[in-house]
Amino acid sequence: MAAIRNVEEIRDGALAALAQASDRAALQEWRVRVLGRKGELTTVLRSLGSLPEAERRVVGAAANAARDVLDAAYTERAARVEQEELRQATERERVDVTLPGRPLPAGSLHVITRTLADVLDAFRSLGFWVAEGPEVEWDEYNFTRLRIPEDHPARDMFDTIWVDYTRPDGRRPMLLRTHTSPMQVRVMERRQPPIRVVVPGRCYRFEATDATHEWMFLQVEGLAVDEGVSLADLKGTLEEFARRIFGRERRVMLRHAYFPFVEPGVELAVDCFACHGTGCRVCGATGWIELLGAGMVHPEVLADVGYDARRYTGFAFGMGIERVALIRHGIDDIRMFYSNDVRFLEQFPGV
Repeated sequence: MAAIRNVEEIRDGALAALAQASDRAALQEWRVRVLGRKGELTTVLRSLGSLPEAERRVVGAAANAARDVLDAAYTERAARVEQEELRQATERERVDVTLPGRPLPAGSLHVITRTLADVLDAFRSLGFWVAEGPEVEWDEYNFTRLRIPEDHPARDMFDTIWVDYTRPDGRRPMLLRTHTSPMQVRVMERRQPPIRVVVPGRCYRFEATDATHEWMFLQVEGLAVDEGVSLADLKGTLEEFARRIFGRERRVMLRHAYFPFVEPGVELAVDCFACHGTGCRVCGATGWIELLGAGMVHPEVLADVGYDARRYTGFAFGMGIERVALIRHGIDDIRMFYSNDVRFLEQFPGV
């Protein structure tokens, strides 16, 4: 019968086409074309109603048998195609386990952290030890015992951030320390000379930020007290420190300055990193950049902690670590250190 031959032709042609299907898209297209709602075999089954009853049974049985064969062939072929695709994907993505692993991004110390460590190492090598103190400080230690009483005009220099704490007498004696100098008094209260100590820590001032000022900064305070300590010892210590940090070729200069808790007071300056002393915008056309303040500890400060000021003398100094880093690396804006700009921080891979 012609109908049966048609079913057989559809079956044989579909099997041949199925054998050529090599991916999932081709398999799906084959399934829709042959077994779908409007597929070739489905069309035959839907046309059975137009055949004589005797022929209808024979053709229907042949069509159903063909569907079973094609369903089984499709399932087998789909499994093979899936297995082949998996094999090819595995081959493409194969990892050679003998190759070295991909390097992961490695962090490093922040340039300010590294600078602080180098500064402390320099002073340790000169015989100083390291101490730390509280960031929330009493007015007594931050000002009064450093010869800066409440009515002293020098307090205006410090732009103090006061803590919201008031005593019953109305005084506000608690603040965020404006410098690390309070540890001078705290150390001398607890130890007898000889003393050689450096004090690192964060300090805070209520001031506008610009290229050379920040509201929060790291400072290192230094103190040496013993019999016979002189301004020459201070000068030699600071010169050696500056050359260890900035290089032996750098020039240093001491010039007079005023600080209430030292007498005499001095500033240490180094030749400008940008113009090497000829004068430029960075150094204000002076050829020098101020690095730190220092001086001989005032006798009244020594006497206040119970030292015999006629027997003992000492020197003190304080520096901002950000300023050291500015000079050391030739950076002209202090705000870059805390901007969290990775492009800037990546310039110090060895730091």
